[in-house]
Amino acid sequence: MSTTTLRLPPDLRDRISKLAEQSGTTAHSFMLEAIAERVANEELRREFLEEGDNRIANMLEMGVGIEWADMRGYLRERAANRAAELPKVKKWRD
Repeated sequence: MSTTTLRLPPDLRDRISKLAEQSGTTAHSFMLEAIAERVANEELRREFLEEGDNRIANMLEMGVGIEWADMRGYLRERAANRAAELPKVKKWRD
């Protein structure tokens, strides 16, 4: 494992120490977990955005998609934990 030095403002260092102690861990472990969580979240965010970009490109290339009104209704039903039929893909461009 490599070593990296972090220069922390005193107030942040104190907050980390307090939270680490309350969590029953060391400040070092607390910071490692925080960094790992942030990295995982950022990777997931980037994958999500890339998937969206790919889907838009595919939609534009193929000229088909789901109308927003249909998708919105579907999502509302799913959010309400009700069964919903997936909207039909429609051609919107020749």
